[in-house]
Amino acid sequence: MASLLNPYITLGGEARDAVAFYARVLGGEPSIMTYADSGFAAEAGGDPSEGDKVMHSCLESPSGLALMVADAPGGSPAPGAGNVSISISGDDEAQLRGYWDGLAEGATIIEPLTQAPWGDSFGMLTDRFGVTWMINISAPAA
Repeated sequence: MASLLNPYITLGGEARDAVAFYARVLGGEPSIMTYADSGFAAEAGGDPSEGDKVMHSCLESPSGLALMVADAPGGSPAPGAGNVSISISGDDEAQLRGYWDGLAEGATIIEPLTQAPWGDSFGMLTDRFGVTWMINISAPAA
């Protein structure tokens, strides 16, 4: 099997909402394991209400994208989601524009999705969960 590089986003209690949002945008059905499911509820701060936090979730889209999302354990600060940007590129314009439109709901647009100086269409935004995404649609071959 080939090695895979998968983005893993850690949030401060919003992981369930985030992975549901990303599933709606990117497609696929997320798998979710809570701290209680894993037996590590104590890792989530020892508070029984923390057991419902997401310890691990995985979303695999029909197009082959994989994204992991979790909640930081209780008492641990969530790392800044803005420390890493996620880039999706390709030549399926309809699919990539659909991703852009979905991710743009409630987002801060950094760079509108328009033709870039290098000829492709490119846009950048920070979604409602603080994650920065870059979408690059390859220009048709000349």
